[in-house]
Amino acid sequence: MAATRKAREQLSRERVLRAALRLVDQHGLEALSMRKLAQELGVEAMSLYNHVQNKEDLVAGILDLVGEDVAPPAEGIGWKTALRQRAIAAHEVFARRPWAARIWMSGSRPSLERYAHGDAVLRCLREAGFSASLTYRAFHLLEGYTLGYTLQQSDFPHSGKELEQIAERFLHDFPTDDYPYLAEHIEQHLQPHDEAGSFEFGLDLILDGLERLRDTG
Repeated sequence: MAATRKAREQLSRERVLRAALRLVDQHGLEALSMRKLAQELGVEAMSLYNHVQNKEDLVAGILDLVGEDVAPPAEGIGWKTALRQRAIAAHEVFARRPWAARIWMSGSRPSLERYAHGDAVLRCLREAGFSASLTYRAFHLLEGYTLGYTLQQSDFPHSGKELEQIAERFLHDFPTDDYPYLAEHIEQHLQPHDEAGSFEFGLDLILDGLERLRDTG
């Protein structure tokens, strides 16, 4: 009882959120509950409500922690470089935590930190000469590409030697003469490919395209 009382007295919102983040990282978002979190912390579930309002607030809080690892666009280095660095950082963060990418855009309680982060990206575009309309499109395009690419990458079930073996079996009975270009693409999976830089390849195409749109009005 004394140990439980001591643990309860030492609780803070930061400690509760960090414990929740560890729980989700280890067991997935579906494993998160106030009861399980209380067990992790060695306290009664009711004591958590002194620091978080409910599960929605808890999830929003751990998303804030994830977002802290993504730096907003840097200043004084050019808008393309700043947004490129920010997108790569976000991709790396979400690649480590795909569960966060899946719910990043879902509705949750307002967060001043996330407000500031979004405003920084929008300001970077507006101060680079993008119109309000093009900034609107560019913001959603960059967010969608970063989250979408990361989720596709994390959800793809095969890689490396396993993918090569699947491609070989698939091509064995594949109607190559009817679908020659698809066959060519599948055969490329049998060749050594360095996937490093694939995210950046698409990102650079997007940024170059946005620059052309801005410059042509």
